[in-house]
Amino acid sequence: MEKLKIALPKGSLEEATYQLFRKAGFTLSVSNRSYYPTVDDPEIEVTLFRPQEMPRYIEDGVVDCGLTGYDWIVENGSRVEELCDLQYSKRTNNPVQWVLAVHENSPFQKVKDLQGKKIATELVNVTKKFLNKRKVDAEVEFSWGATEVKPPQLADAIVEATETGSSLRANHLRVIDTVLTSVTKFIANRKSYKDPWKRKKMESIVMLLKGAIRAQNKVGLKMNVSKKDLKNILGLLPAMKKPTISSLSEKGWFDVETIIDEAVVRELIPALKKAGASGIIEYPLNKVIP
Repeated sequence: MEKLKIALPKGSLEEATYQLFRKAGFTLSVSNRSYYPTVDDPEIEVTLFRPQEMPRYIEDGVVDCGLTGYDWIVENGSRVEELCDLQYSKRTNNPVQWVLAVHENSPFQKVKDLQGKKIATELVNVTKKFLNKRKVDAEVEFSWGATEVKPPQLADAIVEATETGSSLRANHLRVIDTVLTSVTKFIANRKSYKDPWKRKKMESIVMLLKGAIRAQNKVGLKMNVSKKDLKNILGLLPAMKKPTISSLSEKGWFDVETIIDEAVVRELIPALKKAGASGIIEYPLNKVIP
């Protein structure tokens, strides 16, 4: 049996990735110390890699494909096939921002102020290119972790990833520029992507993952509506396209079904009820495939 070797990120994105795959229809299980999760698809073999290293392993053909951040593709200069963006992360669904930050009491206000200074980061190559483009000559030092605590004693500035900025604020840091915006990507080894069976398998997985992401923060809503109230109800419904309307067995009544953002449900349902809708049902979604 042919197998597709896929790598998933080990570390901060790990649990969010498992949840995404479960919504896409794949059941994954792994013990705490294992790097080889099991999956309920005999055609898939899963390995866990650190996102920082994954683009190199995929480029070298250790595995066929995987999920990693755009930041690490750029940092490694990896030549891989990028199949799609997957907008999810460990805390929010916002892109990750790699920012240049200094201590809040620092005199530095802009990138050029860091001429001749020391910058600590895990994203060394990207940071060097960022500075070179702006003709700033600074020492870029690799950081093994706890980067936020280094200014001002151990470094004049840092380049660090953030989703919400809360860790930066907690460590009294001030952002002076954005170095790179990154999202998670599904990438493939170029040779593997040319294999017809592997390519078809990858594209099926991508379709399901994108469907799962599309379903995030959305719910399904269905209700019974009389003919006399139908126009008013439809005017209240924000739909992805148009609501589905089906005739019920009782003459003059319709079943109306749509997909909406979960955030509007608590205000929408009372308004629908007031406008004449009945039998209102809200249900969760796993995937939305256009």
